[in-house]
Amino acid sequence: MNSNFNNNSCCSCNNNNNDCNNCIAEILQVINVLQSNACPDNCLNSCDRPALGGGSNCVVCNTRPIMLYTCGSNGTPWSMPTSRVNTDCTAEGATGCSNVFRVEKVDGCCCTFRVLAPNTDTTSPYPYVATDSIFTMNINCCCAVRCLNDTYVECICG
Repeated sequence: MNSNFNNNSCCSCNNNNNDCNNCIAEILQVINVLQSNACPDNCLNSCDRPALGGGSNCVVCNTRPIMLYTCGSNGTPWSMPTSRVNTDCTAEGATGCSNVFRVEKVDGCCCTFRVLAPNTDTTSPYPYVATDSIFTMNINCCCAVRCLNDTYVECICG
């Protein structure tokens, strides 16, 4: 478990009864379904727009990257290691961390995310690469989700 997760303080901000009937849970479920279907059509700019972006000038998008904000984070996005090496992403000057994620699974109040790392290939049109770093979070711990531009991420299995 990451050291910036505090189970005692995070999960009381959205609701105290651990049901997942909240807007963040609904948005994450929509994103998960869209990524599973990965079909381009609509260009509305909201997290729950009905299709992932894509078009004639790019490969069909398969990911809606997001940033998560937890209660008490003071506007700082949630950050996780980009590898399975134990990294403290809360340490000042920490490297090997990212605050961009891909929804992999939504199961009740739990959501599993894949950490996306910045793409270091300057010739690639895609801003992120998939990592093998995955974590699960209680959705009630999230107080905000920021959606980034839809993109294609290589090595994402359906």
